[in-house]
Amino acid sequence: MTDALLAGELPFPSRPDYLRDGTTLTSWLTTTDHKRIAILFAVTITAFFFMGGAAITAVRLELFTPNGGLLSSDTYNKLFSFHGIIMVWFFLLPSIPNTMGNFLLPLMIGAPDLAFPRLNLFSWYLTVAAGAVTVYALVAGGVDTGWTFYTPYSTMFSNSHVLAAAAGVFMVGFSSIATGVNFIATIHILRAPGMTWFRLPLFVWAIYATSIIMVLATPVLAISLLLVIAERWLGLPIFDPARGGDPILFQHLFWFYSHPAVYIMVLPAMGVVSEIIPCFARRRIFGYDFMVYAMIAIAGIGFFVWGHHMFVSGQSAYANLIFSFLSFIIGVPSAIKVFNWTASLYRGQISFNSPMLYALGFVGLFTTGGLSGLFLASIPVDVHVTDTYFVVAHFHYIMVGGSVSAFFGGLHFWWPKVTGKMYPESWAKFAAILMYSGFNMTFLPQFFAGYLGMPRRYHTYPPEYQIYNVMSSSGAAVLAVAYLLPLGYFAWSLFYGERAGNNPWGATGLEWTTTSPPPPQNFDRQPRVDRGPYDYHAAGQSAGLDPPEPQNAREVR
Repeated sequence: MTDALLAGELPFPSRPDYLRDGTTLTSWLTTTDHKRIAILFAVTITAFFFMGGAAITAVRLELFTPNGGLLSSDTYNKLFSFHGIIMVWFFLLPSIPNTMGNFLLPLMIGAPDLAFPRLNLFSWYLTVAAGAVTVYALVAGGVDTGWTFYTPYSTMFSNSHVLAAAAGVFMVGFSSIATGVNFIATIHILRAPGMTWFRLPLFVWAIYATSIIMVLATPVLAISLLLVIAERWLGLPIFDPARGGDPILFQHLFWFYSHPAVYIMVLPAMGVVSEIIPCFARRRIFGYDFMVYAMIAIAGIGFFVWGHHMFVSGQSAYANLIFSFLSFIIGVPSAIKVFNWTASLYRGQISFNSPMLYALGFVGLFTTGGLSGLFLASIPVDVHVTDTYFVVAHFHYIMVGGSVSAFFGGLHFWWPKVTGKMYPESWAKFAAILMYSGFNMTFLPQFFAGYLGMPRRYHTYPPEYQIYNVMSSSGAAVLAVAYLLPLGYFAWSLFYGERAGNNPWGATGLEWTTTSPPPPQNFDRQPRVDRGPYDYHAAGQSAGLDPPEPQNAREVR
């Protein structure tokens, strides 16, 4: 009986799940259940995602023609700033940690909840408040600094709404810190008996490394924006060169946070893919220890690479050489992960379900983005392509192509666990293929346009670049459809989808040993762990045996 329960063949005894444990609006807005808070975060960042997407849609329509006729130059600048600020600070950074991290972390380590449930709820309220302040600033009068708040754009007094936008991003930084502290404490003190460090799922390791970056790097962003606010509000000479300030100081402070912030977006995506690939390849993850060390190395080295964003800022040539070297070095642990994912597929019984298609799409797009990053780490090439669409393409291949593909992959993978319902697989596969195709149609031409010299953030451009912009804008339309499709069939599945078993994928991990959806306290009894999270894949799966039940937990009833 217990083995059948673990395999997902039989339901647990009837009991309320977390979705039915109070159905009023008040019960949701005052909940301390990590799973419900994850749903609140998911709804919130989805709203921000479509706001940012609407802004860039107008920008791409404007770039269909070289001379521009749809938007004024001022409106154009405000719209791409709106897109960047919302998408970076209110979607990409919290996307996987605050949704999947919140929902899955306690389930994966056998805990009943996060260490600080009320702090978790406060983090969501802080995100909502920060988002409201930022959207007000962006809509009421607009901000034209770009997402980086670079001086002198952010220190000139022609745009008074910079102060409110900076205040909003300042606030959301504290939400990020609170989430990071909560995750670190949970992983340290609430692991199930037998859950040693090297029995942790790779997704948990990814969240742990990400949380360290959140806690250590985000205060630097906070103090940087606080100084911008003080300069604008009190007239202090900090960054504004017209007053004797140092604009390069702001760049150092901003990128000291923002380069590690890249890995706040990417490391959780790597963790998601590291769960999906062994499941659908029916093989143990290749080189588990190296995967862990690679994550920690990426998080650590990421703090020492900020200067490669400043090769043309006038910093020392010797500093440029050091940052160039470190930029190449950080590519090594990233390459290890790509190699290990590929090796995990070798001789596997691969099933091309929709989560697997999204995961493979992540590997392809992340690899392309990573290789283009090596070009930018080379000083002569970087000088040539700085402030061109080459940088735009590189950034989006990593941040959007990689992270969003993994986000959608994880969403499809754990949707049955979150909702207890299955979605139409054929539509999901179509959406995954469409997303990969649309993304490459959108951003691959930008590499060519950038290398040929087309500058970014320009309202008008020479006619010889029109073909690349037409291709990008057409691909963006395809990509928009790929993003909208899951919204439709996920909503359909909530009402008409088949009931999901406890473990519809035959996956490993403690989260698959409880019911779908899980009960409020996650498990009826404390699970006990006796092996690593991927070990059962090594016990005969490659020989063509049927998927056995998960064996990484003893009795959970």
